[in-house]
Amino acid sequence: MIAFVSGPVAALAPDTAVIEVGGVGMAVQCAPGTLAALRVGQPARLATSLVVREDSLTLYGFADDDERQVFELLQTVSGVGPRLAQTMLAVHSPDALRAAVAAGDEKALTAVPGIGKKGAQRLLLELKDRLGAPVGPGASRGPGSPVSPSWHEQLHAALLGLGYAPREADEAVAAVTPQAEAAAQPNVGSLLRAALQTLNRTR
Repeated sequence: MIAFVSGPVAALAPDTAVIEVGGVGMAVQCAPGTLAALRVGQPARLATSLVVREDSLTLYGFADDDERQVFELLQTVSGVGPRLAQTMLAVHSPDALRAAVAAGDEKALTAVPGIGKKGAQRLLLELKDRLGAPVGPGASRGPGSPVSPSWHEQLHAALLGLGYAPREADEAVAAVTPQAEAAAQPNVGSLLRAALQTLNRTR
């Protein structure tokens, strides 16, 4: 089990960071929000979870231990693999997921691409009393963590992480800007779903 990796950032891709550890480049799959806080050449420390498959070993990286623990817990739900678990954490923070499960909020869970009504109901049923209560504003982040990027930066990074070209991401962000500006506190999960709908219409 590789609990974390620490070292300079050697390279960044839409869904991967390469961290140099003892002269070896470790490729780590990360959510867009985690990647947005990294800079090539700068030191980084990522909590990690190693997912072993018959044909692959994949290292997933997180901003802190809380995200990693929630990522691993999400995969205990039937039908949830590492990719979907990471997508859930790209849309919602660990505390937001705890709040959604505690409140039985299907709508918050279906805001995650890949989760429908039945999937949300299964998550609520299987995670009840297991995720725990929210730990408080900012408590899931370590000291000195960067300020969260703005909604359009998070949305743009999420679209790039899902494989869309920068031009497509720009157009989708522009398409949902009126919806975001009309909200007092834009919900990135809802905006991501709306952005994906506009992209699907243009393809």
